[in-house]
Amino acid sequence: MKLQATSAVLSLLLVGSWAQALLPNITLPTCDSPEAQAATQVALDYINAQNTHGYKYALNQIEDIKIITRPDGAQTYMLELEFLETKCHVLDPTPAAQCPVRTIAETAVEADCDVALSKTAGVLSVVAFKCKTETETPDSDLGPCVGCSSLIPLNDTDAALLVQASLDIFNKNNTFNSVFALFEVGRLSSQVVSGGLKLSAEYAIIETNCTSTDDKGCVPLNHTVARHGFCFSEGIGLATSVDCQIYLTMEQIVDPASNITAPPAPPQVLLHAHTAGPGLSPAIHALKHHKLTALHDPSASGLLSAESAESVEAPVVVVPVAPVVPEVPAVVVDVPADVSADVPAGTAPVVKREVAAEAATPAAEEKAAEPLLAAGVPLVPRCPGKIIHFST
Repeated sequence: MKLQATSAVLSLLLVGSWAQALLPNITLPTCDSPEAQAATQVALDYINAQNTHGYKYALNQIEDIKIITRPDGAQTYMLELEFLETKCHVLDPTPAAQCPVRTIAETAVEADCDVALSKTAGVLSVVAFKCKTETETPDSDLGPCVGCSSLIPLNDTDAALLVQASLDIFNKNNTFNSVFALFEVGRLSSQVVSGGLKLSAEYAIIETNCTSTDDKGCVPLNHTVARHGFCFSEGIGLATSVDCQIYLTMEQIVDPASNITAPPAPPQVLLHAHTAGPGLSPAIHALKHHKLTALHDPSASGLLSAESAESVEAPVVVVPVAPVVPEVPAVVVDVPADVSADVPAGTAPVVKREVAAEAATPAAEEKAAEPLLAAGVPLVPRCPGKIIHFST
């Protein structure tokens, strides 16, 4: 009888060990770890490359990260990231890391993105992402800000007149021997000042095949050879000012002996017609700001298909990493977690974490979830990571 009981127990242990070996594991690095930083940079570069309207984005904060490792060694990184709109248009060759971030006082634009990446042979690549873009304005207990600048729709009629008038001024006075056409309106705002209503416009331009404003039927050149630019204009009544910056192209190769590196070519995007044509998108122009692509899931991974990662986050208890206390032995606890949105159906991943031996009781687990102290110094929480620019 004892032999049978012993055999049954051993069988259960063997089956349990075999089943656990087939389950994926979840590791939870800190949001400011090198792993998180590397994955975030890949995600940011990829999303900026997919963004064909408006402005480039920069990282503000890594909000969460988890790494799912399957028995075959394949890894999936799940990130929750907060990006902020910069002042560089998507056609601007300036690296996003060098672009100034728009402040809250200027009506900042924030994008919260859930990103899934795969890691194969040490190389990270984006599998899917889902973003929600919204504006951030200054909080005020005094109500609306009188005299402050406010965003207006990108298809505002009066602002469109300002854009055309200021572009005409630039074309008549530029020294590039080319006529430029409107590529895209990036941002419009209005403000009540002493002289009346002041309109401000930011817009991108593209070189055409015309060399004089008297030419008719000007057609934008192909993106690979055309010069692009970005303009800022203001107008109060009939008084209009404009300042445009023209970007270099790869054809304008700098002499290698000068040790100056030529800027990268503009992204290969379809010409966007602001007022007419097949590129016209009323959904975009009725907005007050450009949004990131909301969903990108080319492989139909299912990782972000139903709801955002916030609504299907795995109920995992995470203990902040703490120095080992010599007097208390540490044990490894395997905690099953339901993360059906991240792993194949029918499997339950195992989350590895180290806890003190007495943390096996409910009271101890509840205490362990609280911020810990080491020699009187508060420990930094695992996530979210540090805020790079400002809190939104």
